[in-house]
Amino acid sequence: MLATPIRSPRAEPIPIDARAADHLRYIRETMQRAGEFTAVPGWGGVAMGFTAIAAALIASRQTSPGTWLSTWLIEALVALAIALPAAAHKAHRANMPLFSGPGRKFLLGFAPPLLAGALLTFVLFRAGGVAALPGVWLLLYGTGVVTGGAFSVRVVPVMGACLMALGAAALFLPAHWGDGLMAVGFGAVHIGFGGWIARRYGG
Repeated sequence: MLATPIRSPRAEPIPIDARAADHLRYIRETMQRAGEFTAVPGWGGVAMGFTAIAAALIASRQTSPGTWLSTWLIEALVALAIALPAAAHKAHRANMPLFSGPGRKFLLGFAPPLLAGALLTFVLFRAGGVAALPGVWLLLYGTGVVTGGAFSVRVVPVMGACLMALGAAALFLPAHWGDGLMAVGFGAVHIGFGGWIARRYGG
């Protein structure tokens, strides 16, 4: 008697609606990524954090408002010199133009609070309100990170909210806490979130 050949069970065909759902999910995720500015520099943020901590230590030893302000203005230029090349390098690696599409939207949300901060710095310094500057800087920089971060990955607006909270606290806490709060905000917050962004979002 001949043995009947054993047939392997036929694979069930994949329903066409399941494949369509997978395709739609892929398209949706691709469009979401295309609408996000992912060139926020993680390692650049870490470097900015360390320079901010150094600036806070130097500024805390200054005896005049002018030299104190000069220290932080130099730090702002150093941070800018770190951030722009780091963001450009990350955008280049991701094949994403830095100042078009999501990058332009990020800049349009980020820049106005910083410009407001620059104007208020001039006005407050002339009026003798230097003690208010740490709170103003942290609050407006955090606002810029939140508004610009609306076009970036989700962790960026969270970082901005932390900076805003520190800025609000600095406005009501004693003035001699200012450098310490900026060391936490511009320093530790940048280091912590920068490291997270670098590990999760490609540098």
